[in-house]
Amino acid sequence: MSGDYSVRAVQSRSELEQVLALQRRNLKQVLAPEEMRSQGFVTVAHDLPTLEAMHALAPSIIALHGSEVVAYALVMPRECRALVPVLEPMFALIERLDFKGRPLKDQRFYVMGQVCIDKAHRGMGLFDSLYHQHREQLRNRFDCVITEVSVHNTRSLRAHERVGFQTVHTYPDVTDTWAVVLWDWAEPTGRVAIHLR
Repeated sequence: MSGDYSVRAVQSRSELEQVLALQRRNLKQVLAPEEMRSQGFVTVAHDLPTLEAMHALAPSIIALHGSEVVAYALVMPRECRALVPVLEPMFALIERLDFKGRPLKDQRFYVMGQVCIDKAHRGMGLFDSLYHQHREQLRNRFDCVITEVSVHNTRSLRAHERVGFQTVHTYPDVTDTWAVVLWDWAEPTGRVAIHLR
């Protein structure tokens, strides 16, 4: 990894505040349609008490350039479902799905709450590094990580597939059409090379 970046768990309230600032700059509501298509977007807005509660259960992963948070990947164990009510239908759906012939509700999973990389730092390998730091930090507690990606967010879908995610379900709701994607940590990961420029 380049000495310009460090990827690790959140360690302070000020880092969570920087996560929120980065999130606000990349919300679907504030981006032009062309930028959303080419660069991706985030959908859910959090607040500081919610992020602090999530962090207390399992710290999220951030990438720093110096002391500036330039990317994040939020960890949401099932205990977080009540903290972000808009995501309750997603948790309920996931628990009705099967994977490898077993109900997901009986497996050790958590939800990737959101991934975002600052525009000036995209293309540096940070997306892959965030996810691989998740795997290193959480593989003893969880067997897989699951998230939803808008089927219209093609940049994000491609990036998740590159890391090792597979689509296990697709469905529409009133806001969008969603792909439920899962990264099975029991699968070999040798095909994914991680590097930062």
